Amino acid sequence: MGFKSVSDDKLKRTESFSDGVIQKGREILFQAFNWESHKYGWWKNLEKKVADLAKCGFTSAWLPPVTHSFSPEGYLPQNLYSLDSSYGSHLELKALLQKMDQNKVRAMADIVINHRVGTTRGHGGAYNRYDGIPLPWNEHAVTSCSGGLGSRSTGDNFHGVPNIDHTQAFVRKDIIGWLKWLRQSIGFQDFRFDFAKGYAPKFVKEYVEESKPIFSVGEYWDTCNYCPPDYRLDYNQDSHRQRIINWIDYTGGLCAAFDFTTKGILQEAVKGELWRLRDPQGKAPGVMGWWPSRSVTFIENHDTGSTQGHWPFPVDHVMEFANLLFRDMHTSSHILGYQAFFMITSMIGVTPFTTKLRN
Repeated sequence: MGFKSVSDDKLKRTESFSDGVIQKGREILFQAFNWESHKYGWWKNLEKKVADLAKCGFTSAWLPPVTHSFSPEGYLPQNLYSLDSSYGSHLELKALLQKMDQNKVRAMADIVINHRVGTTRGHGGAYNRYDGIPLPWNEHAVTSCSGGLGSRSTGDNFHGVPNIDHTQAFVRKDIIGWLKWLRQSIGFQDFRFDFAKGYAPKFVKEYVEESKPIFSVGEYWDTCNYCPPDYRLDYNQDSHRQRIINWIDYTGGLCAAFDFTTKGILQEAVKGELWRLRDPQGKAPGVMGWWPSRSVTFIENHDTGSTQGHWPFPVDHVMEFANLLFRDMHTSSHILGYQAFFMITSMIGVTPFTTKLRN
């Protein structure tokens, strides 16, 4: 596809860096797309914005799935080695990645490996075979609970498509080979693991160990604790954040996780419930209060907001959120609150682009 392998010198730099960046926990991640971005020639559009991202201090830009997909958004992958997608051609992607490298903004690949759409019918008449494309798996690569002949899933099911059986050694070998290709030949340096609840975190640990991204983060999206009968958000979210902590722990601490706990709390706190912003021990009430260097805070992403709106930040309280941050920034008594919000000692996730970036 016209891509050349990343130079040995650059690989040495990134591999030596990989041990330190997750420990420092000071990454600033930018989600460079939303649910509608595939409609706008996105790779070309982003290439024009890279210099601005660098000036703003972003260390990494999370790109949408880059491989061929059954859906235009990229989250129903099929041919993992085809880089022509709804977002643009492989040549446009190459130009974008080169511009990011020149501006020292790392490219984060969206790793969608919980499920994969088949090309031909197999066991049970389902599309659970992958004939005619790279990684030509058969039904044994698909979990038995999603129509395949493999083992049962080690996580939650993503319904409607074949779920990948990560217990199969040949599957893991192929995935590792693909991840190394993204790192060493294409130029991605960071990974974001989509739907991380779908397979055991021990596999994420193996994939990170073998492919050596500089930074990686998992989407372990679990439901917060709510109180019946009106199902208002419970003050105590310890069990919720503990589940995310457990996931991080089972990756060997090699992968960070999005702090969904903090997002849920902030969405209620801006409605005048500021008492939610501190747990009984006086710490931040989300994952960032327990393991800040592995917590990636954020307000919105392509699922929670954008045109999907599965769990949107309350738009009528955006100014309250801004005022809260402004107050914390300008009063010394709230300097710890400011640190908690901006995660000076952890990582910050930032709202994605609007529907279309202006020139």
